[in-house]
Amino acid sequence: MTGLYEEIRIAAHAIWTRRWLALAIAWGICILGWLAVSQIPSRYESRARVFVQMRSILPAGADPSAMGDQQRDIDTVRQTLTSSVNLQKVVRGTDLAKTVSSDRDIADRAAGLQNAIKITAQQDNLFEIVSTAASPKLATSITQKLIDIFVETNLSDDRQQSSQTLQFLDGQLETLGGKLQDAEAKRADFQNRYLGSLPGTGSVSDRIGAARAQLSQVDGDLAAASTSLAALQGQLAGTPATIAGGGGGAPGVGPARARVAAIQGQLADARGRGYTDNHPDVVALKAQLAQAQAAARSEPAGAAAAGGVPNPAHVSLQSMMADRQANVAALRIRRQQLQGDLDTLNAKLTEDPEVAAQQGEIERNYTVLKDQYDRLLAQREQVNLRSQAQTQTDAVKFSVIDPPTQPRAPSAPNRVLLLTGVLIAGIFGGIGGAFAMSRVQATFPTAQRLEKASGMPVIGSIGEMLTRRQAELRRKRLKLFAGGVGALGVSYVALLGVEMLQRGLAA
Repeated sequence: MTGLYEEIRIAAHAIWTRRWLALAIAWGICILGWLAVSQIPSRYESRARVFVQMRSILPAGADPSAMGDQQRDIDTVRQTLTSSVNLQKVVRGTDLAKTVSSDRDIADRAAGLQNAIKITAQQDNLFEIVSTAASPKLATSITQKLIDIFVETNLSDDRQQSSQTLQFLDGQLETLGGKLQDAEAKRADFQNRYLGSLPGTGSVSDRIGAARAQLSQVDGDLAAASTSLAALQGQLAGTPATIAGGGGGAPGVGPARARVAAIQGQLADARGRGYTDNHPDVVALKAQLAQAQAAARSEPAGAAAAGGVPNPAHVSLQSMMADRQANVAALRIRRQQLQGDLDTLNAKLTEDPEVAAQQGEIERNYTVLKDQYDRLLAQREQVNLRSQAQTQTDAVKFSVIDPPTQPRAPSAPNRVLLLTGVLIAGIFGGIGGAFAMSRVQATFPTAQRLEKASGMPVIGSIGEMLTRRQAELRRKRLKLFAGGVGALGVSYVALLGVEMLQRGLAA
């Protein structure tokens, strides 16, 4: 511990004896460093946060792509806001315009702003604009100009784009409408010349397919009706026409006359429901009534009284069987009609296959044009509805959460820290230079060092003796040294004062 203390004391003495060298080195480092710090230009940052809220007066589902399109537009504007065109607008709209005299100067200033402006998305529809400039006023004006360009790009351009889209769609609809009219005229002319007498609609192949499908359906219904009729006939064969006893029936009324009365009741009920004479049920009931009346005329009077009363179940089954028979007859007629239509279509297709091919081409062209026209018309209506909504209200609600800030202190460089660092570097540089010089010069601060270096014993040492004049001269030099150190400190404080004054004037 004693040796370490001795080394420190020797080093301090060596530095002190070379204090003027240390002071000169410190002054040199500080002057050069402070001069370099003063040449660094100040940079001021102005920040603003903006929020964009999507809103529309359109009902939900009226335009499902509108909100996504608007969101993509905002993302695009955010990415292209720092384009050269927009930055040139910033140069012309701020104090930077005073420093330019030609288009090339404007382009150079815009290129410099490319790195001085940063747009950062913080979360959904909320992002921050940061502008860096040489003065607080210029940084604030740049940020404000960017916000103005943002609003102009999102609100004005969207309406202009909708108007241009409407004009384009109107032109396309007019052209496509003319083609569609020509296709309709050609289609109608072909129908009148070749397919006017053929059943069904569409091409010959389509009509054949539809006829086959209907024929297959009628065959299934006819099979089911025939099966039901056969079952009903078997049930009717096992049911007696009359039952024993005469108390419950009317005298002189036979089964045929009772069936006539039942059918007349059903016919009256159908007309009461509003069925006309051409209704299939009414036609079938009339046919059944005619058959029943013919049977009643041939029935002898008093047949019911002689043989018993009519069996209600037998009468009901006869009525149901008549209905089934009428249904089967109608299905057979329908099947014959469909089979005739199918035979006619097949004959037409066999006789003139080119007509079918030509009709298929006409139908395909007409269908394609019709689909394109309908889709284009729907898109035009959506764009028109969105344009009307934008005319009545803003599609984008723009809010400035934090207006552009007015910076009071430069964001870079931190001159207080740099000035302090230069001062500390000067002090340690002077001390280090003096200590290094003490190591270079061949002197011995103590007798022990001399004895160790020479290898010979040192008998003794003589202390320094100063005269009065030498002592006064040393005190004077000490005051000068203290003055030099103090001047260094005063210079540092003065530079800090100038920095604070500049900040106040800039703000």
